[in-house]
Amino acid sequence: MTRTEEVIANALAVVAKARAERERDAERRKRIFGKIDIGRPLPSIKGQQLSLDLH
Repeated sequence: MTRTEEVIANALAVVAKARAERERDAERRKRIFGKIDIGRPLPSIKGQQLSLDLH
């Protein structure tokens, strides 16, 4: 294997390692943050006009 082929192989290995790590992190975030409950939705105000003092 020539030096150029070694450099290309090493670069591809680094890219594959980074991709695998990114995918593991994404899966971990999905597991952790997927369980978090955002909370109750805010109540909607129907039929009421809010007064805003714009002076």
